[in-house]
Amino acid sequence: MNDFTNSFWSLYISIITLVGILACVILLWKTAKKKLIGNSDNTTGHIWDENLKEMNNPLPLWWVGLFVITIIFGLAYVVIYPGLGSYQGSLKWSSKSEYDADVAQANQALKSIYDKFDQMPVQQVAGDPKALAIGEHLFMNQCAQCHGSDARGSKGFPNLSDSDWLHGGSPEKIKESITKGRNGLMPPMATAVGAPDEVSNVANYVLSLSQSPHDTLKANLGRSKFAACTACHGMDGKGNTALGAPNLTDKIWLHGWGEPAIAAMINGGKLNQMPAQEERLTTSQIHILTAYVWGLSNKSVKVPSQ
Repeated sequence: MNDFTNSFWSLYISIITLVGILACVILLWKTAKKKLIGNSDNTTGHIWDENLKEMNNPLPLWWVGLFVITIIFGLAYVVIYPGLGSYQGSLKWSSKSEYDADVAQANQALKSIYDKFDQMPVQQVAGDPKALAIGEHLFMNQCAQCHGSDARGSKGFPNLSDSDWLHGGSPEKIKESITKGRNGLMPPMATAVGAPDEVSNVANYVLSLSQSPHDTLKANLGRSKFAACTACHGMDGKGNTALGAPNLTDKIWLHGWGEPAIAAMINGGKLNQMPAQEERLTTSQIHILTAYVWGLSNKSVKVPSQ
């Protein structure tokens, strides 16, 4: 991938740009110096369709003038704007700075709306219809791509509308997850568990923890090997929110259910990442988004509205 990000491509683009402008200058200069030698009737001698003759006239001055203006414009552009690879241009303009300025302007215009909710606790914001409308728009723009428009997630992406939370479902933890993101890691455990038969036994034991269909004999054999997993999931298999280790007793399977899926997790492990939103959203927006997400799994809780 670094083949497309190293300095060679900046130099390549710069050379192509300058050679193109120079070629236009040379073409115009050569054309201006060339003397036209035609027939006595000022034609080139080429005739089409019996009577359509090609005239041997010089380029019109207005056309030459436009050509010169185009060359001057091209040179001025690559000096003022970033048109030569990594060169930033004399104005130091960039699409990112333009975007950042637009975002800052929009945030300033909306500041009076957000200020009202900044002073309210998350639970109270969750009871305000206007705040929830804003939170829904933020969720659709920033979160729905992974968690779905209904927030019920999919394989590999947690359901945000239930009470099962890997890192805790309190307003503080939700805000922390949105702000800083999360890196979920389950290391491969095949070496610690043992042979494929023993991995199968542990997988059946894990299924037995949630009373899911399983092989009882294999589950009994896998109980002792499950000790390799207790550092994260606990002796009872109910997980650890401090580590983001899931509860194995609640029949909620983030990465697939059944012996093959669990065995694959034990053998290969899993790395999941939720991107941080602190550079994309303001603290006020994160506050409202937290209230929206918290409200998805606490709809039965009566929250005071202002």
